[in-house]
Amino acid sequence: MPEVGPGWERDKRMHFDEIVGHYDKIRPEYPRELYADIFAYAGAGKNAIEIGPGTGKATRPFLDGGYNITAIEIGANMTEFLQEKYKNYPNFSALTAAFEDAELAEEHFDLIYAATSFHWVDAEVGCPKALRLLRSGGAIALLRNNAMPGDGGEIYEAMQTVYEKYYHKPYKRPVMKTKEDFNTHDGIYISYRFKDLASYGFTDITMKFYDATRTFTADEYIALLDTFSDHRQLPESDRMALYAGVKDAILAHGGLHKVDYIYQLYMGRK
Repeated sequence: MPEVGPGWERDKRMHFDEIVGHYDKIRPEYPRELYADIFAYAGAGKNAIEIGPGTGKATRPFLDGGYNITAIEIGANMTEFLQEKYKNYPNFSALTAAFEDAELAEEHFDLIYAATSFHWVDAEVGCPKALRLLRSGGAIALLRNNAMPGDGGEIYEAMQTVYEKYYHKPYKRPVMKTKEDFNTHDGIYISYRFKDLASYGFTDITMKFYDATRTFTADEYIALLDTFSDHRQLPESDRMALYAGVKDAILAHGGLHKVDYIYQLYMGRK
């Protein structure tokens, strides 16, 4: 069997461009309290960059909040989707590029944010660049959703049996179960691929967490799994067998699967 990597290697970050509509329909939204905390921290700014917006799951609140958004999206299909989705917003523009390569005005932006996307950026390039692009006092806000691992129960055990059979990966993904796990240098690295905003010159650093639960039907949960980069890197035969087994496990236990999330917000100021 061919060996496959984790699925989040930087050369794999284009795969989302293949599943635009699917991604927009099934990926979770972010809590309103999270946006309120960003606005309270960043203040009444004007110009913002969104790094890796995908289908714009976290874009509208900032547009409605009065920001002029420049969205930097690496996928051409995603960019086209974004431009159509927000065509009625004169304060929205999108550029097809990797954030590392995008040409942007320095010391011009009040806010730079990324929603479950900064782990795809080369932090050694992206963090210093973000600092240069921000005006004095400007803020960076890195938000993400973290689905929490199951903690026993019949449906969990049934799913684990399926994963042990078909999810053949040459690594073990680190397991974080508490907010304390996320709020360490190692936890920050797992979430964002760097250990500390302070090491790049940011100050007034804060981390906030938000709890949420979402219940999926069997088909919805399989659709969600198929947006995960590590799952999409499995050999197709194993991936299809994995999805079929997980679906059967959900259907055999009432047809619904509850997923607990810890949403994470990591912010710093120039």
